[in-house]
Amino acid sequence: MIHAKNSLGLIFFPAFDWAISPTHPEREERLLYTQDQLREEGVFDIEGIIEYKPEMATPEDVARTHFCFPGIDRVTTVSHFISAGGAIKAAKLVLEKQTEKAFALVRPPGHHAMKVVHGNRGFCNINIEAVMIEYIREHYGPKRIAIVDTDCHHGDGTQDIYWHDPEVLYISLHQDGRTLYPGTGFPSELGGPNALGKNINIPLPPGTSDEGFLYVIDHVVLPILQDFQPDLVINSAGQDNHYTDPITNMNFSAQGYAQLNEKLNPDIAVLEGGYSIQGALPYINAGIVLAMAGIDYSYVHEPDYNPNTLRQSAKLNEYIQQVAETVLTCYEHPEQFCSYNTEPGTYHTRQKNIFYDTDNIHEQQTEAIMVCEACSGVLSIETRSSVNPLCLGIQIPFGACERCRDEGYRVLEKARKSKKYAHISLINRRDREYLY
Repeated sequence: MIHAKNSLGLIFFPAFDWAISPTHPEREERLLYTQDQLREEGVFDIEGIIEYKPEMATPEDVARTHFCFPGIDRVTTVSHFISAGGAIKAAKLVLEKQTEKAFALVRPPGHHAMKVVHGNRGFCNINIEAVMIEYIREHYGPKRIAIVDTDCHHGDGTQDIYWHDPEVLYISLHQDGRTLYPGTGFPSELGGPNALGKNINIPLPPGTSDEGFLYVIDHVVLPILQDFQPDLVINSAGQDNHYTDPITNMNFSAQGYAQLNEKLNPDIAVLEGGYSIQGALPYINAGIVLAMAGIDYSYVHEPDYNPNTLRQSAKLNEYIQQVAETVLTCYEHPEQFCSYNTEPGTYHTRQKNIFYDTDNIHEQQTEAIMVCEACSGVLSIETRSSVNPLCLGIQIPFGACERCRDEGYRVLEKARKSKKYAHISLINRRDREYLY
């Protein structure tokens, strides 16, 4: 019998009752083929690989993460709570030492869901990794957490949620935003004034294959992780960089994904995108599972896999090396690329216009963060959209100082008296008070 070097918990949830449309790339078959493949290959017969059922996240789990307008029940379905609950189950397995590692193979995905939610964008309603991370911090105490997002699309939602959080390092490897949705994720996007340098983007050119991805893992991602010293590493495990994916332009393979996970050695992986349902996902997921479990994956490959046709040109290699150098420079000297007023007690504001491509919603935001030397700062977001009038979200952060806590309640009382907001939400992580 084969024994897993690392015990691994697998959580499946295909979400039979949720799809954008019956023929949409984001549909239940994404996971059904993977389940069949893993069973046919005998993965569940390996000692140390165990399948678990997902749990169901609660409205409070979502409320400590997102401002949902006009309410959580209006932007979610049962499937969203189970998908997020599958990610939470993965975290519980690892943190309670039931397994050494865990992989939540769940849908709907989440990494395009931002701090504010008015509907579905990029196939995402709530950010399941963020809901999991905030559950971890709520129930297991403060931790330094690194998210490495390997989805082909920039995880603009995860970036937005942790833009001001110095205890969460977000690293995204993705197809260059000049060539793919959502059009963001450039090296100069380095985080807010209280978390500068904790947001790292590695935009890769179309056609990047195994060689390019593994180069930036070795030369950028691993050195930054070594410097940050996280307590947990989470792989936001999108699989749409594959050479057969119908909506992207990359040349990554199942072998490449497996090698990436062996190098990255994540504690937890959570499925994100990936839409080559038959030609890629069963093989990619088999490779990731074996790599996480510490088992030989050298025999895993797609039926049409030919490394010679996927090999990068010398010109592409040179370009990727230049990207890697730029990203490292941004990480090491972020103040050269982002200019903030860092006087404590002042506010930094930014305006954002956000389009929800799936639901055709237009949103305008004014975000204000207090610059603070003691915590990640009190945050307020005024938001209106084509489906909701003016609303307000206020967040008092985890581990907030007295000044930021008091400022959060001052903003709340002022907003209530003004009567100009249709909805007001409060996330008070310090005192575990959530108004939604």
